[in-house]
Amino acid sequence: MSRKRGRLFVISGPSGTGKGTVCKELLKDIRNEFSVSMTTRAPREGEVHGREYYFVSRDEFLTNIEAGNFLEHATVFDNLYGTPKDMVISRLDRGYNVILDIDVQGGLQVKKAMPEAILIFILPPSLAELRKRLIGRGTEDAAKVEKRLGQALNEIRLIGEYDYYIVNEDIDEAVDLARSIIAAESARVPEAVRSIIREYEKESK
Repeated sequence: MSRKRGRLFVISGPSGTGKGTVCKELLKDIRNEFSVSMTTRAPREGEVHGREYYFVSRDEFLTNIEAGNFLEHATVFDNLYGTPKDMVISRLDRGYNVILDIDVQGGLQVKKAMPEAILIFILPPSLAELRKRLIGRGTEDAAKVEKRLGQALNEIRLIGEYDYYIVNEDIDEAVDLARSIIAAESARVPEAVRSIIREYEKESK
């Protein structure tokens, strides 16, 4: 049997929920690949073109927008970021699952561009636990932590747009559940196959 086409998985969740760790563990499976974004910002020390990002000029980025070659794109601090559609499709066609770590608004853009994408939302056990994790990182003051919590609640309100959710109380259990979702979705019978069967059934009557 020829290799099946891969599937696109979008992993989203508020800052501090551990979605980055979940994605990192999923990428240990050679059948899963990370979706590398395109950006107009300059590479930082140690970053490599095509590994952390595809670093391009603003003109090249705008050309890709005009060509419709982004599943999603956004402006962050005067720099442009986007997910190249052609790169994702190329990997899917080669049989790899593509993992996309992105915020909720970006995830919804991806779903609109590719309705077959599977969206997974990572939740904290509670807002109190999320506050504890954010404070524990020691990278932001109290005001910024509260702002993060407000943003988290706004993102959580959109969870109904997602296909699955995972409460990350224990990281090992969260990763296991994410792997189970990918395994189940990878074994799903394509709707195109069901349509073909229905046509044959109609003809047989």
